[in-house]
Amino acid sequence: MGAIVEAILGMPPLAAYLVVFALVFAEDAIFVGFVIPGETAAVLGGVVSSQGHANIGIMVPLVVLAAIVGDTVGYEIGKHLGPRLLGFRVFDRHRKRLEDAQAFLRRKGGWAVFLGRFVAFFRAMMPALAGASQMHYPRFVAFNALGGVTWGVGFTLLGYVAGASYDVVAKAAGRDLAAIVLVIVVIGIIVWRVRKNRSERRKERTYRTGHQEPSSEDDS
Repeated sequence: MGAIVEAILGMPPLAAYLVVFALVFAEDAIFVGFVIPGETAAVLGGVVSSQGHANIGIMVPLVVLAAIVGDTVGYEIGKHLGPRLLGFRVFDRHRKRLEDAQAFLRRKGGWAVFLGRFVAFFRAMMPALAGASQMHYPRFVAFNALGGVTWGVGFTLLGYVAGASYDVVAKAAGRDLAAIVLVIVVIGIIVWRVRKNRSERRKERTYRTGHQEPSSEDDS
């Protein structure tokens, strides 16, 4: 990663803007986040700005825009390629987690999109999962924008403040936020499953009560 930093530091400002934008955009649009976490690119944008090689006032909006637009493209990919996309072998070891995430999206929708922005795996997959689950687009856009602004501004400014210590900040911030958000998501899924099981039991009892055989007194 140090080589990438050095390369970007040696670029003209326009090229630095384009590289950071492309990395953040590609994470959500084409799942590059499995290789290069988006927060690393956002923090890197802040570092480049702190070194005087770019303007932080331009870098922050670019990172936010890349995050929002990348998520939107990911949503469209999931909407049109949904089942085929999730059938790829690369996702086999994440199959259960993907299925639970889809169910969680159908149940909690917007907040799942917002929280997913702060966890590497979900940041790369959540937009496509939202599209595949046919989430109402205006709702997706609203929470996508909220997450993109919060995440983009926060991580880019972290890089700007941290300067040369960008790698430590990127790793620590990504790890800690991921742990917190994963706990929230797991709790949400557990609560949803408990409520679903209770609802199914109630429906089953209602069904049995409504289809009881008539008594002998009624037949007489």
